[in-house]
Amino acid sequence: MKTPERANELEEASNHARLDRVIDRLTANKRSWARLPVADRIALLEQIRTGVVSSAEGWATLATLRKGLAVDSALAGEEWISGPWALLTAIDILLRTLRQMEGHRYLDGLKVRRTVNGQTAAKVFPLTLSDKLLLSGVSAEVWMEPGVSPEALRQSAAGTYAAARSSHDGTLALVLGAGNITSIAPLDALYKLYAENSVAIVKLNPVTDYLQPILEGIFKPLIDAGYFAIVSGGVDVGSYLTTNRHVDTLHITGSAASHDAIIFGIGEEGAERKGRNEPLNRRPITSELGAVCPTIVVPGRWTKADLRFQAEHVATQKLHNSGFNCIASQILVLPRDWPQAEAFLTELRRALAGAPSRPLYYPGAQERLAGFLATNPEALQLGNDADAPRILAFIDAEAHGELSTFSTEVFGPALGVVFVDGSNAASFLRNAIAFANDRLHGTLGANVIIDPATEKALGGNFERLLAELRYGCIAVNTWSALGFLLAHTPWGAFPGHPLNDIQSGKGFVHNGFLFDRPQRSIVRAPFRPFPRGLLHGSFAMLPRPPWFVTNRTAATTARRIVAFQAKPSLPKLLGIFLSALGG
Repeated sequence: MKTPERANELEEASNHARLDRVIDRLTANKRSWARLPVADRIALLEQIRTGVVSSAEGWATLATLRKGLAVDSALAGEEWISGPWALLTAIDILLRTLRQMEGHRYLDGLKVRRTVNGQTAAKVFPLTLSDKLLLSGVSAEVWMEPGVSPEALRQSAAGTYAAARSSHDGTLALVLGAGNITSIAPLDALYKLYAENSVAIVKLNPVTDYLQPILEGIFKPLIDAGYFAIVSGGVDVGSYLTTNRHVDTLHITGSAASHDAIIFGIGEEGAERKGRNEPLNRRPITSELGAVCPTIVVPGRWTKADLRFQAEHVATQKLHNSGFNCIASQILVLPRDWPQAEAFLTELRRALAGAPSRPLYYPGAQERLAGFLATNPEALQLGNDADAPRILAFIDAEAHGELSTFSTEVFGPALGVVFVDGSNAASFLRNAIAFANDRLHGTLGANVIIDPATEKALGGNFERLLAELRYGCIAVNTWSALGFLLAHTPWGAFPGHPLNDIQSGKGFVHNGFLFDRPQRSIVRAPFRPFPRGLLHGSFAMLPRPPWFVTNRTAATTARRIVAFQAKPSLPKLLGIFLSALGG
């Protein structure tokens, strides 16, 4: 009679044998993939695109239900946008790059400039008329590392597609997927495959392993060819894969604690190795590990409608996906002497309390929120839904020591507010940037909200100050999550973190233009939505964005955006616009 322990041993051995067969097949094909002609890669990617289009409905619906939402809820739009649309747009920009790879023609026509601090910046969005109409007024630049000149930009892009690729033996990359946003794992895998020339195995997070059949259907052409595989399982599967001798490189989206356990080991010995910066696992690793992300509100003269709209904007940055986003805003930085600060906070409380209710679907949320409340016992709990409170805490920016609210990502619907001094917009912004850089954990994304008149008054000083903000994505009058959705831009932490102080991680993904030395992305959107912006001289036609938690037509608009991305047409674009106006 088998004991439970013996049964577990047999099951583990069976799982390992199954994983070995998957790894052996990928290993046998890694040279073939590394040397595969670009035309053949394009053909496979076009087939994957077809799979995304045909699976979009099932994908978004399943994710909506698994997160405890009704299929007809406006919040279902989040799953359409951050799932199928994110992957579809990434595929489309990558196809554009690959089709014009010879001579780096895909870089032709990009606007390239020097920033005020001398860095090279390439404008990567909008590219097409469809871009300009679909996200009117939205733009994105990629700033390169210092030392990359505009003239040398072509030599600092698509290095993995150089002539020497024909002699490469290839590598096998392990991607440890995230459990919150359903497109993260496939997007990370796509980058490892097409940007780094690695065959890839994705280990899905247990929270999202329900998507395995859908993703396997989408990626069937690559799976059948032996270039890609998807597996699921718990910590035991992850541990076996991260230490497998055939795995050459690693990528993780998750927590810094998980990263450190993989690289340095666990327990006291792992902590000691981390202190000495002596990795136990020496495989090259890239990572995206979240952050305590700030939203900085620059003082200006706002209308009542501005206050209301931007309060909904901040509420969205916190409550989208129930706050289970690595890029969720956690610290709102306000000017202490701003006459409109209290009016803004009144609107923010209203937006947080009035946003649609939803459950806390991600494991450990209740415990993390309890920890936030223990650190901030005077915090307000807003909303009526007992299982999904919206927590707002006022925190002393000058608090000494390692205040956990500044050093620990809450990963849930809790927002801290700090007040920072500054006699004018420039001095406040300088102080707020210093606070974000020096006091907050991580460097993934930061948001800056500034009205056009104040930005104009700052002139070139505004860009000079932005250059001091050490984050991988900076969003001006939008949410840095837009830098995730637009795969035109690299996605990852600000470069330079050592392995034993990894912060928000190392390396980039997405990066549809295959820049070899990006430093950060800057995404921008209009301060005011259409049509109200017209009254203030803005001709952008972007209404309330469909990712706003207050958008009443988000689900319908998001469905139509995916349909337009799949096969653009003028009638579809008009349908999007009409739906968006009702949001």
